[in-house]
Amino acid sequence: MAKTPHILLIYTGGTIGMAKDYETGVLKAFNFDELLKYIPELKHLNCTIDSVSFDEPIDSSNMNPTYWVEITEIIENNYEKFDGFVILHGSDTMSYTASAISFMFENLSKPVIFTGSQLPIGDLRTDAKENMITSIEIAAAQKNGKPIISEVCLYFEYKLYRANRTTKVNAEHFQAFASPNYPHLAESGVHLKFYDTLLYRSRKSKHIKIRKKIEENIVLLKLFPGITENVVKSVLEIKGLKGVVLETYGSGNAPTDKWFVDLLKKILKKGIKIIDVTQCSGGEVILGQYETSVQLQKIGLISGKDITTEAALAKLMYLLGEKIPDAEFKQVFETPLRGEMAN
Repeated sequence: MAKTPHILLIYTGGTIGMAKDYETGVLKAFNFDELLKYIPELKHLNCTIDSVSFDEPIDSSNMNPTYWVEITEIIENNYEKFDGFVILHGSDTMSYTASAISFMFENLSKPVIFTGSQLPIGDLRTDAKENMITSIEIAAAQKNGKPIISEVCLYFEYKLYRANRTTKVNAEHFQAFASPNYPHLAESGVHLKFYDTLLYRSRKSKHIKIRKKIEENIVLLKLFPGITENVVKSVLEIKGLKGVVLETYGSGNAPTDKWFVDLLKKILKKGIKIIDVTQCSGGEVILGQYETSVQLQKIGLISGKDITTEAALAKLMYLLGEKIPDAEFKQVFETPLRGEMAN
C-alpha cells in the first residue's frame, strides 16, 4: 500500500495568513494550529499536513536574503521527513524569493511550491483557500511512488508555474502572476492536469546540495530615455559593488553614447559583473542583433537571454556568493541551471 504523502506548510507572512477580526475589522496573522477551522476541506486531502511559521511573520516587502536562508534551513532540516513543501508568502516579492530558493537547492528531488493570495483567508471572497488547497495537492501528487514535481514552483489562480520564470503582473486581479517566456506546468480545472514534457528534472543520482551564500552588493539599473551620465556614474561607482543587472531596451539595446560605454568598460575592468536583461515582459536579449547592442557584446556584457529580472537578480546573487572564477562567470551565468532561461 502506498504511503500517504506528508506535506510541510511553511508560513512566512503575507495576506494569505491573515484573518479579519470582524469586531475591529483589523487583519492579523492567525494561528496555524487552527488551520482546519479556516479550511476544513484540508481534512479531505490525501495527505497529512504539518505546519510551521516564522516566529514573527513578515510582510513580503520586508523580505531579504536573510529570510531566504531561513526558509532554506526550514526545508533542509525537514527534507527527509516530508514528501513536499508549500511556502505561504506575500505576493509582492514572491517571484524574487521563489527564484532565489530555486538556485539555493541543487539536485532537488521534491516539490517546493510557493503560493499566496490577494485577499485574506478569512475574507468571504478569498482566493487563499483554492491557492492553498491546490498547492498542497500538487506537492502531494505522485506517480509510481515518486513526486510529479521536483522543482521550485509558484501556484496562483489555477496555474502552476516554474518559480524562476514568474513575475507579478497585477496588484488587484486574482491572476496576479505570469510566466512570459515559459508555459505553465500544470492547470487546475475539473482535473489537475500536469504537462509532463515541461517539467524540470534534476539528476536523480546526485544528492541534494544546499547553497546559502548570497552576495547582496548588487544593483538593478533600468535605462530610460534621458538618463544622465551623472546618474549612471553614481550607481556604477557604489562602494563595494559586485554586480549589476542592467535593464536595457528591446532585445538588449542601450545608448551608444561614448560616456555610457566607457563607464561600463571601466567597471568591467574592476571585475564587476554586468547582466543585460530586457525591460520587455516577453522576449529575450540577443546581443549584436542591432547596432545599439554590438558595443555591449564587444565589451563583454553577460546576456540574460530570456530570464526575468527577478531571476537575474537572484542568479547573480547566488553565483557571486559561490565565488565562480571570473574566467568562467559569463559562461556559467548564460547556462541554464534550474530551467530559468533558454539554452
